[in-house]
Amino acid sequence: MAYKISEGCISCGACAADCPVDAISDGGERYVIDADTCIDCGACASTCPVEAISEA
Repeated sequence: MAYKISEGCISCGACAADCPVDAISDGGERYVIDADTCIDCGACASTCPVEAISEA
């Protein structure tokens, strides 16, 4: 199950920098996770300063 980024995202980019498979990109209003690329490692969730990332 891939992770998802909620509307609480502040677009800081910390999650994208820590993603080992580059599954996270800037989606305009907030960052988005490509579910097909995500390997469910959780690195993004532990990095997010506003806890906007959770399992989908």
